[in-house]
Amino acid sequence: MEHEIQVRVRYSETDQMGVVYHGSYIPFFEMGRVEWLRSKGVSYKSLEESGIALPIVSMTLNYKKPARYDDLLTVHTKFKKYSSVKIEFDCEIRNDKKELLTTAHFLLVFVDMKTGRPVLPPSHILEIVNK
Repeated sequence: MEHEIQVRVRYSETDQMGVVYHGSYIPFFEMGRVEWLRSKGVSYKSLEESGIALPIVSMTLNYKKPARYDDLLTVHTKFKKYSSVKIEFDCEIRNDKKELLTTAHFLLVFVDMKTGRPVLPPSHILEIVNK
């Protein structure tokens, strides 16, 4: 249960030296998770329209090598595990030379948008994560 997307580093995501700013990696990983869901037939938009949000409650990022302006990056998203109201992903970013640049681990919780309380995911998501 893995998925990959490619993103090209834009100038606005770098510092004056052309190196990707550390905070710019988080949206890259978010794009990877959203597209992982989409590849399984679930749009994040439809999830929210059904009243469920999926906020990050914990993340760990490890920077190995810098990405630079105009690099073509591959964001690899791998489902790690599901339990009750939590879902976990391991992710990595590599450049076009296949060099490992950044790794990450994300823990997200399914939340009822009206109450703000954790909830079990919808049945169609349970089917995906229990395969």
